[in-house]
This record gives sequence, structure tokens and C-alpha cells, in this order.
Amino acid sequence: MSAQLLQGGPLAQTMRAQVAQTVRELAEQGRPVCLAAVQAGERPESLMYVESQRRYCNEVGIDFRLKQLPDAVTQGAVMRAVQELNEDSGVHGIILQLPLPARIDAQAAQRAIDPRKDAEGIHPVNLGLLVYGVLQCAPCTAFACYHLIKSLDQDLYGMEAVVVGHSQIVGKPMGLLLQHDFCTVTTCHVATRDLAMHTRRADILVVAVGKARLITKEMLKPGAIVVDVGINQAPALSKKGKPLLDTEGKPRMRTVGDVDFEGAKEVAGWITPVPGGVGPLTTTMLLRNVAQAAKNLYLQERREHPELSGPLLPFDRGGET
Repeated sequence: MSAQLLQGGPLAQTMRAQVAQTVRELAEQGRPVCLAAVQAGERPESLMYVESQRRYCNEVGIDFRLKQLPDAVTQGAVMRAVQELNEDSGVHGIILQLPLPARIDAQAAQRAIDPRKDAEGIHPVNLGLLVYGVLQCAPCTAFACYHLIKSLDQDLYGMEAVVVGHSQIVGKPMGLLLQHDFCTVTTCHVATRDLAMHTRRADILVVAVGKARLITKEMLKPGAIVVDVGINQAPALSKKGKPLLDTEGKPRMRTVGDVDFEGAKEVAGWITPVPGGVGPLTTTMLLRNVAQAAKNLYLQERREHPELSGPLLPFDRGGET
């Protein structure tokens, strides 16, 4: 048995095309869509993510703005920058680029974002709405995992789902999303006493802990849907499991997930590769959140100003749930 690959790229392309159509239709009604990013300092990893966001925004027609703050920025300055974007009617989505300087309370800054403009879906208001089944804006990575699972077009009702990791941006919202389809959800974390006992009964397994090859094939239920969120650097191994060395005798490194892919694909029914699985869809979900936020804000504007004419197109494309 060899698992089928559950790749995020094709689904991401389809969804970006659908988002682009919605953005274009809104723009034709005089309602352009804009995402604003707040960045402090010039950390290479953050700069790469910013450029990736700019590129994807350009692809779907979303205006991208960057509010660059100095590395020596104060907490108050960050909060003011966020508030300015909250009050800017031309901005529909806000993202706070991490990491921030260590002295900045990142969670406080994220909570300061207007929940209606929360592009990442991590504001406490939006996380709370997930409990009520409101899926207009959800954490991007968890939402990406959910859409990958839903793309299989299986009846999830009654399935055993196990989520390994209980972060606020992946594990916890992932559990809530799966419960909307009446999965029986178990959340595992660092205090779980027998991880394998739980994972071996999972029809759906989502792993997001940041520990290379934590999940082995012996820990899987045959035929399971395995979604690997982890991105880790680990030594490349030969077919015999020995580290491969470069010309200088140093271990070769490769990007791997939290699941031992080579072993797991012999047991699972479907599995996401790393890279190429969840990652390509995560940024697409950010764009989707921004488009949805723009629609909601324009609807609110029309309610507050009845003199504004012209119907708003429904945002019911791209696998809305």
C-alpha cells in the first residue's frame, strides 16, 4: 500500500483564482481590496515572508501596503501603527509580521487589531467565533489543513480525528474545525502519556508540533488521512536510515515534517508531503480571509450609509463552509 499525496499546490491555485475573481468583481464596483502589513526591523525571514505576501497579493489583485517600523520601535509606536490601520477605511486586512523585537508584547499588538480586519484569523474574537461555527475568518494554517481534508470529499461524520499539538493558531482551531463536521476529536500535547495509543486509532491525523519525524509508521492507522504541518531541518538519511554526508563530511540537511514521510506513506491512505503540502495553501487562506473581510466591511458600510448603491457579490466560492 502506498498513500496518495495530498498536495496543497493545485488546490491553492484553484482557490487563488476564485479569490482573484471576487477581488476583481469588488473592484469593478468601486470597492478595491487592501492588505496592510506591519513590520519592525529587517529580519531576513520576515522580509522573505513580506515579499511572498506582496507577490501573492499582486497575483489576485489585492493592494499590498507595508508599514515599516524601526528595530528600536516602542510598544506604544507599534500599537499606534496598528490603530492607524484600524481607522483607515482603505485597509481591509492587517497582518503583524513576526518575530517582533523581544521587548514588544506581540500578543498585545495582535489583540489591538480590529477583529474585522484580522487577516490571520487569530484575534480572540475570531477564535471565539469558531466555537459558534462561524468560519468567515479562521487561522490560516488550520484553515489550510481543513480545506485539504475537505478536498477529499469524504463524509467526515463520526471519524476519529487526532490533533497532535495544541497551539492557538493550529492545534486548537483545528480541533474546532473538525468538530463542525462531527468528527470525534482528541487533542494531544506534551503532557499526553501515550501518544501512539491515540494516533493509531485516528482516521484523520493532523500533526503540528515542530519535532522532526515524531510520528512513525507504527503509530498510524492503515488508510488514515495524515496532514503534516511541521517544517523542520533534519539530517538527510539513506535508504538504510544512515545520515548522508556532503563533500566536507558534514551531514546533509533537508526540510522534513513532523511525520516520517517515507515510512508513513506505506501505511496512510493520504498524506501531505513536506514541503508541498500545507504550506502552499496557507498564504492562499490569508488572501481568502482578506477578501472575506473586505466584503464584510463593505456590507457594513452600506448598512451604515444606505445612499450607497450597487449590490455586493456573495463570497461563496473557494470551498466556503
